[in-house]
Amino acid sequence: MRTDDFRWMVSTPRSLGGWAGSAALLLALVVLLHWSAGGAQLSWSELAAGLPQIGDFLSRSMPPDLDILPKLMAPALETVQIAIWGTLLGILFAVPLAFLAARNLNSNRWLYQGTRQALNVIRSINELILALIFVSAVGLGPFPGVLALAVHGIGMLGKFFAESIEEIDQGPIEALRATGARPLQVIVFGVVPQVITAWIAVMLYRFEVNLRSATVLGMVGAGGLGFELVSSLKLFKYQETATCIVLITLMVIAADLLSSRLRNAIQQGGRH
Repeated sequence: MRTDDFRWMVSTPRSLGGWAGSAALLLALVVLLHWSAGGAQLSWSELAAGLPQIGDFLSRSMPPDLDILPKLMAPALETVQIAIWGTLLGILFAVPLAFLAARNLNSNRWLYQGTRQALNVIRSINELILALIFVSAVGLGPFPGVLALAVHGIGMLGKFFAESIEEIDQGPIEALRATGARPLQVIVFGVVPQVITAWIAVMLYRFEVNLRSATVLGMVGAGGLGFELVSSLKLFKYQETATCIVLITLMVIAADLLSSRLRNAIQQGGRH
């Protein structure tokens, strides 16, 4: 095997000044990591000292109390329902915003920038904060969880959809415009066929993410298994807590397997 079979991903410095600059950049990176570690209060000694407490918690949680499984079926189904509707509503609002946020389709600079920044603002707010806001507005239950996932999903999906549109082949778009096609016709016949495979794949992934998030949103009163998890923790029923965690894990694994298979099938179908 020849040595030239191994190549750097970037060009290496060719002068003393170049090597000095690279060394300075590496030193700056080390300083940045050290500074951020101090701010984050990283302490491996404290973690090592706290391991016995973690072991004590785990010992109190074992074995899981499987007798409460029938009681958890309704919250588990509620969690799935929250994820389904949170994903669906996010998609419905993200699609039109994505066309406004795509540079190659929107010639109005102010509308394009305004939509982009709106998606950035929506995406920057955590689902838990959104859930707290909606809980205060509509009360406890699964509905605020749906709204929180939907709003956050608009920002995430809208950004991905817009970037997918910007990466399409412009040839079909220009051909349709040259024939006098209307903007809606350009979108339906020129844009959607090129992005639909990637869109469906990310929709499935977003549902998987929302299923995980829905279990957490229950901790602030937005329904689902998270509410049962927090309730068992507050009552020091750690074996019931372990059962909730096991059930949540199994749900996420099942959703991951299902969405992965569907994504692979869609991607393979898109290649043919």
